[in-house]
Amino acid sequence: MRGGLYRLLCLRRERPVFSRSISTMSIQKVALITAGTAGLGAAVARVLAPDFRVVVNYANNSSRAEALLEELSGIPSTVQHSQAPRFHAIKADVGDKTAVQNMVAETIKTMGRLDVVVSNAGWTRITDFTNLDEGVIDEDWDKCFLYNVKTHLWLLYSSKQYLDETEGTFISTASVAGVKPSGSSLPYSVTKAAQIHLAKALAVICGPKIRVNSVSPGLMLTEWGMKFPESKREAAKNSTKLKRLATPEDVADQVRTLAISRSATGQNICIDGGSSL
Repeated sequence: MRGGLYRLLCLRRERPVFSRSISTMSIQKVALITAGTAGLGAAVARVLAPDFRVVVNYANNSSRAEALLEELSGIPSTVQHSQAPRFHAIKADVGDKTAVQNMVAETIKTMGRLDVVVSNAGWTRITDFTNLDEGVIDEDWDKCFLYNVKTHLWLLYSSKQYLDETEGTFISTASVAGVKPSGSSLPYSVTKAAQIHLAKALAVICGPKIRVNSVSPGLMLTEWGMKFPESKREAAKNSTKLKRLATPEDVADQVRTLAISRSATGQNICIDGGSSL
């Protein structure tokens, strides 16, 4: 029996150990991030930069896009023989269906493949959520539905054949306002709920090759979040169970987790300090 135990221990020592490092998984992989040059989008670009080749989309501010590309270029790659270019920026209004198609086409032409799409664009107008008179403005409903629902559908549809090839993942940025009636406006809250359900429906439609998930942050103190009055920001912090607001980096880390996960699909992850509980 002692000899048998000795042989077993030897076999265990000799058994090869297989590690699945992120650099091994992500060799030559490409991520496209819409609204990717400020706030959460830029935080996602930074957290993906070591392991992925990254394309960031922007609407107007080319100087900010160039500054981010320069910053990203200073982040070392974990991939030993990373292809060039590592980073690229594309100007496009993702509220235009043809522009979305062209953006994906440029990504493929420049990078050669597509593995991860982070659909981060959205729109709202800051109103009094409890004032119904401010919640029935047709222009707000139309623009919220365009940027909070339709653009995500268009982007996945345009990317689908490439994500099928790479068995990639699609992650959209929703909001805790889509989980719990709240937020900057009634149209925003309702269309964010629609966005979350869209991600679940697309997970059903696009499986088994493509994984589709959403993340729902609470209020973040980004350039946009700072537009809220201080009283609103303080109330948002006090409504959390952790008594703190999530940072863009908190949410970006969760996006990265979904980007490399092989098993999560159809999920909406709240990063809100527990405010939706």
